[in-house]
Amino acid sequence: MSLTDLFPKLTDENHEITSPRTINYNCIAWAARNTDRWWQPGVYWPIESSREDHGIGNVVAAFTSQGYEECDDGEPEEGFEKLALYGSAMMYTHAARQLPDGKWTSKLGQLEDITHSTTDVIEGGDYGEVVQFMKRPI
Repeated sequence: MSLTDLFPKLTDENHEITSPRTINYNCIAWAARNTDRWWQPGVYWPIESSREDHGIGNVVAAFTSQGYEECDDGEPEEGFEKLALYGSAMMYTHAARQLPDGKWTSKLGQLEDITHSTTDVIEGGDYGEVVQFMKRPI
C-alpha cells in the first residue's frame, strides 16, 4: 500500500519522502524533534498523564511543556517554529512541524517522514483535521 492510498490528497507534486520507515519514533516525537523514542501517554509523555488520555488538551499541554504556545494559524512567522495538531472528535491524531521555508514535515505513523506543501494534504481519514496551531521561538 502506498502513501497516496492512505492519504488520498498526497500527490507527487505536494510531498516528498525524506526518510525510510521506522518504528523508533512517531509523529508527536518527530514534531518535538525527538527521534529517540515513541511519544504516547503510557509509553513516554513529557508531562504527567493518564495512559488513556489522548485528548487534544493533553497534546497541547505536552507541547506547552516544550515551550510552545497556542497560536491562530500556520502562516510562517519569522523567529518562530510552528506545529499543526490534528484531531478527530476530542482525540489528537497527528502533529506536523513547520520548516523554515514554510513547508511542513510529518512522520506518518510507522511509515516514512515526509515534507508536504501544506497542512491540508494529510487531512482526512484517520488523521482528521487540523484543530490547533502552536508556536515557539526559534
